Amino acid sequence: MSDSTTRPQLTVRDPAERLGPRAVTLWTVAAGLLWAPILLGLVVWAVLLVTFADRPLWTPLLILAPIALVAAAVHVLVVPRWRYAVHRWEVSDTAVYTRTGWFDQERRIAPLNRVQTVDTERGPLERALGLATVTVTTASSAGAVRIAALDLETADRVVARVTEAAARSRGDAT
Repeated sequence: MSDSTTRPQLTVRDPAERLGPRAVTLWTVAAGLLWAPILLGLVVWAVLLVTFADRPLWTPLLILAPIALVAAAVHVLVVPRWRYAVHRWEVSDTAVYTRTGWFDQERRIAPLNRVQTVDTERGPLERALGLATVTVTTASSAGAVRIAALDLETADRVVARVTEAAARSRGDAT
């Protein structure tokens, strides 16, 4: 009997499942929190210049402020929607599939017979939005497969399904 008849075959394909729409909210808020101190710093700089400085010191601010505003606007308004359009996940009978990224996109396949652990993580923003990240760790040197920004109920179902399927598989997860 050949190896291909004893093991289900993995197929390379794009995962079918989309994240919930709260993923966009999570990524938008996270980007906003990243840019808030930078933009606040520019405002403080402008106030200090108005209060204490001469005209020549405005030049760096007049160059940096528009660049920062455009970068912040793209990061906060465009990138989360772009990520949402790209991110996909799926758990089949044989593997966990993910597609992530926005500029640099990555597809990952984690065979269930190689699963070592399945974890759920919820940071403060994820908890506030009812989301969770599921991490499937395998023996791969490429690292764990992460499904970020899942609705909590969906994350719990994914963890249960992957754990159950991995327990049924005959692999040694090494």
